[in-house]
Amino acid sequence: MKTLESPYKGKTGFKRLLNAFGYSCSGLQEAFRNEDAFRQEVLLACVLVPLAFVLEPGMLGRALMIACVLLLLIVELINSAIEATVDRISLDDHRLAKRAKDIGSAAVLISLLNLMMVWVLVLLN
Repeated sequence: MKTLESPYKGKTGFKRLLNAFGYSCSGLQEAFRNEDAFRQEVLLACVLVPLAFVLEPGMLGRALMIACVLLLLIVELINSAIEATVDRISLDDHRLAKRAKDIGSAAVLISLLNLMMVWVLVLLN
């Protein structure tokens, strides 16, 4: 039986960790270079993360505030990957392509609303 695994899956150990780290850095660079929304959210993170330390909401509050900022970045990266994959398959208008992109966008919106809600609740204490 023939496997459909990637030929790159055979690497193990420290070499695999180094490769994975390199791929991750490349992914961050590509997202920053090509995705306007990701750049805007990184800028937001550059403001909000230091602000979480200045406002002194307590350790748990600070952790929640920063975690929500990072969650937004994570969801945006996943959304960008979905969009790139859909576009790679076809640039034609298709209801399933629209659905995939809209659902990814909805995930970003919910992450952003979550960030705002957590920040408000922590700051109102």
